[in-house]
Amino acid sequence: MDPVTALELVKHGATLLLLDVPQYTLVGVDTQIFSIGPAFKGIKMIPPGIHFLYYSSSSRDGKEFSPVVGSFIDVGPSEVIVRRWDLQEERLGKISEEEAERFAGAVKRLEFDGNLGPYNLSHNGEWKRLSNYITRSIIERIEPIGGEIMITSESGMAHNVSKTSVEKALDEQLMNSKFSISTSTDKSTKRGCYYTSIPRTIKHRGINANELTSLNLDKTELLEGILMKDYGGREDVLLGELQFAYVAFLMGQSLEGFLQWKSMVCLLLGCIEAPFHTRSQLYTKFIKVIYYQLKYGLQKDKADTNAAGLGVSTLLDESWFGADSFLHQLFKEFFSLVQEASVVDGDLLTWARKLKELVENELGWEFQHGSAVDGIYFAEDDEVVKALFPLYSINC
Repeated sequence: MDPVTALELVKHGATLLLLDVPQYTLVGVDTQIFSIGPAFKGIKMIPPGIHFLYYSSSSRDGKEFSPVVGSFIDVGPSEVIVRRWDLQEERLGKISEEEAERFAGAVKRLEFDGNLGPYNLSHNGEWKRLSNYITRSIIERIEPIGGEIMITSESGMAHNVSKTSVEKALDEQLMNSKFSISTSTDKSTKRGCYYTSIPRTIKHRGINANELTSLNLDKTELLEGILMKDYGGREDVLLGELQFAYVAFLMGQSLEGFLQWKSMVCLLLGCIEAPFHTRSQLYTKFIKVIYYQLKYGLQKDKADTNAAGLGVSTLLDESWFGADSFLHQLFKEFFSLVQEASVVDGDLLTWARKLKELVENELGWEFQHGSAVDGIYFAEDDEVVKALFPLYSINC
């Protein structure tokens, strides 16, 4: 890149000025992650729009890492966001408006330019495909109080059902961690995200058992009710929450994010009528969204795109790997519906085929009726499957 173009990108792009961050701390923006050196003071050339900032503090020798702390940000052209490291809290915090203005002026005068790592613009297209439905209003509706998403806020949260083996393992892992929740803010102030509640079953009074069973086999009515009640009929808002939850899970290492993502995927892939009759456009967009989510998650070389590849993940623990992924039956049934439908929207058919090819080629799954493992075969040495789907044991 020639100097003139680079300078224009620096001036037009947003800047994250991160002061006093200790060496070895891991800082990520979107699909990019930086291991902090002694001269690092932030990231420049960030395209305007929605982004996800996340980080993990390190022990002094750089060998142990705390659970990830992440938050969504919406930056404008030439905007400068300033954060300073709090040693006691091991957290990035805001500074006074007066200080922030002074530092922003210094950034715009290029006084920090040599200490700022460039946002790799070649990865921006990948990030946009993972976040194109996320808006400021969606972030404001879902994000926790204070905006910070962290698994330590979720451990011990009340659930409607008893804790799964995954959650028990998480609690034990957090209690044994050097970076336990006791070093963070008061437990009483901790809050999770405000996700939309997705019921697992439909309950109706005044209908017989057969009708109730039919409603639960096809979740189209449940989807319609949630769309109208919680999203005001706006399909893109639902997709934005799906993307929010995925990013919170995979980059922010949020168990709560995974559970919400999974609930929404189970709901959408549990519908029979909606994909072909009432919500074909929604399903075309949904299949495209999940295609890019899985494509990103299945990348074999994650060293420069994903905190999980650098060993900082609390979620991706080998002891949590199971024999099956919850997606295998959902995909099998959905692809069967597409194949057997008398009329299928052309775009939906195209993206369904692309998704099927992706999971077949990357995971080695084979979709055949009546096979020994519901038509899908797992390669025993497939580390990629383990990396993407650590939480097999939780059912829809």
